[in-house]
Amino acid sequence: MTTEKKTEETEGISAYSVKTKTKNVPMIDPVIDIKSGRYIATGKDSEGNKMAAILGKVKAEEHVKSGVATKGSGWD
Repeated sequence: MTTEKKTEETEGISAYSVKTKTKNVPMIDPVIDIKSGRYIATGKDSEGNKMAAILGKVKAEEHVKSGVATKGSGWD
């Protein structure tokens, strides 16, 4: 396991903030929905701006299992 993978799992989901134009902004209270077969994490940054990130199935399930994110709509 690389240090990058460990860091992402312990810190949670990060995404690009369109409003502030910054990369790897940590997402607060992410919710993962399944829409059209894609796993989409939605949440807010520390300033309250809405954020979204598309994840793969494995990453989404890891985040839910570790308690970083919660399940939203579309899960069985």
